Amino acid sequence: MGGERILIVDDEPTIVEVVALYLTREGFEVITAADGATALELIARQRPDLVVLDVMLPEVDGLEICRRVRGEGALPIIILTARGEETDRVVGLELGADDYVVKPFSPRELVARVKTVLRRTQALANATVPPPAPVSAGSLRIDPAARTVTLAGNRITLTAREFDLLLFLMRHPGLVFTREQLLDQVWGFTFASDASTVTVHIRRLREKIERNPTHPRFIQTVWGVGYKFEPPEEG
Repeated sequence: MGGERILIVDDEPTIVEVVALYLTREGFEVITAADGATALELIARQRPDLVVLDVMLPEVDGLEICRRVRGEGALPIIILTARGEETDRVVGLELGADDYVVKPFSPRELVARVKTVLRRTQALANATVPPPAPVSAGSLRIDPAARTVTLAGNRITLTAREFDLLLFLMRHPGLVFTREQLLDQVWGFTFASDASTVTVHIRRLREKIERNPTHPRFIQTVWGVGYKFEPPEEG
């Protein structure tokens, strides 16, 4: 890993300078933007491999950028949020951000997050194994090769991370996983991570695939432990 182009979007020059320094030391190519409009132009023109994106930006805020980027492709995004701004973190994850880091943060931690997200993205892109077979549970069907999900024949739109989480759970029916285990298996990291990331994605999945999200039949909570995927009974 090295040489990937990272776009840093933040209107605080000190943060940009420090993060750029650490990323450059690790061999990354760094480009920067101080506002949302410039960031969108650079994303279109420079085609970065990953975006480190502050939520609070002039002109176009980070959440709007995330929304637009997710509508056009799977560019990895790590959002930066202020301490205590849980709503921004939740919305960012719902819009498809791959990870988030809370300000103030350790530049070394951010660099580690960048490497983890890139490693995962590149592994998926470079995979040469035969296409995996679809997985079905009752009327729910997920096709890993086509990256599609259908429920009773109707297409369900999921973010990349929601898809990965559902696929992992469906491949391990009946097994209970803690939020920390899901972070490790689906996100690829556990250190300094907020397990509520998993909670947000579980809630979003239930809203999309469950007939009644408050009484789920597929993704069930095992209180005090975590979550499991329970296939519906036949017949």
